[in-house]
Amino acid sequence: MSASGGVPADGLNVDLNTADIRAVICYVEAGSNEYNGQLGARISALFVVLIVSSAATFFPVMATRVSRMHIPLYVYLFARYFGAGVIVATAFIHLLDPAYDEIGPATCVGMTGGWAEFSWPPAIALTSCMIIFLMDFLAERYVEAKYGMPHGTPTDATDVTKQRAGSVDAAMLRYTLSHTAGNGHENHQNLHSGEVDQPMASPSGRDVVGNEKSFSEDTESLDTEMAVETPFRQQIAAFLILEFGVIFHSVIIGLTLATAGDEFSSLYPVVVFHQSFEGLGIGARLSAIPFPKRLSWMPWVLCAAYGLTTPIAIAVGLGVRTTYNPASMTANIVSGVLDATSAGILLYTGLVELLARDFLFNPNRTRDNRQLTFMMVSVFLGAGIMALLGKWA
Repeated sequence: MSASGGVPADGLNVDLNTADIRAVICYVEAGSNEYNGQLGARISALFVVLIVSSAATFFPVMATRVSRMHIPLYVYLFARYFGAGVIVATAFIHLLDPAYDEIGPATCVGMTGGWAEFSWPPAIALTSCMIIFLMDFLAERYVEAKYGMPHGTPTDATDVTKQRAGSVDAAMLRYTLSHTAGNGHENHQNLHSGEVDQPMASPSGRDVVGNEKSFSEDTESLDTEMAVETPFRQQIAAFLILEFGVIFHSVIIGLTLATAGDEFSSLYPVVVFHQSFEGLGIGARLSAIPFPKRLSWMPWVLCAAYGLTTPIAIAVGLGVRTTYNPASMTANIVSGVLDATSAGILLYTGLVELLARDFLFNPNRTRDNRQLTFMMVSVFLGAGIMALLGKWA
């Protein structure tokens, strides 16, 4: 035993009664580069993750914006709400828990210097969550001040039309209009099996359910561009922060996969599923944002950004595969802080932006119990499967 109470270089003959517990934990966690070859399989992972995760991310967006696909309503609903469950599970299982393993009180980092003064993972997650809430609130107030649109339940037909264009269910309105155009009866039935049981106006100002006469005067005076621009500004900032958090998490996953040791074989398929499910969550959130025509390119670029992140991180990891040590003090601090920050972002987005706004505070939520059950089952299935993947990655 060394005089300082530390751990000898060979890690043997340690007296736990007198040893510095921090030194023991740091010695155990120090690790080393574990790269063990299989370069071909790691290169293939780059392309497999790129293709599969990109396809999953683009799917919900294409379902609402490409009418030629003719995707059944329940297929879209499954992708959208399964993805919402995935986002919530990712926050708890794949971000907050790893943050405890990296900078928590029982880790080498958590026993060092200022890191030992407080339990930082929940504090960082709480801080990022509250910052996102503040930004969301300020964006709401900005839109109210600029456009004079109060937040709350609509009180007349004009407000219904305006808020309808800006609700998270704008995606379903676009979906219905693009997939059932030209058949009045089919429009009516699909809208009732979709999101609403009350008349609504299309972006062009025509009442797609019927009752054109009762809505015509209101919709003629509606500035359609403003009705889209307003909710877009309310929602896009929160989404960009969400993608920011998910992208940082994806970078860490890519580096880990590229430099993993014996666990690479089991980690490979898990990462493919993990990134695909996260992609569904990103795509589901994007599909619910009403982008103005001048920014019609943005959802495609944002989908591509997510799809490219992990493959690029894998490529970088392969470049440093023999020198990168994911268990080093620096790596633990960086990944721990990023994981905790991202956890707070995804917690707020998943619980508030996706679940609460869709199920609890949405005046246009469907009254179809069968569809509501399907949506809820999809949410819990997404959360459950993503939580299960946490056993391996």
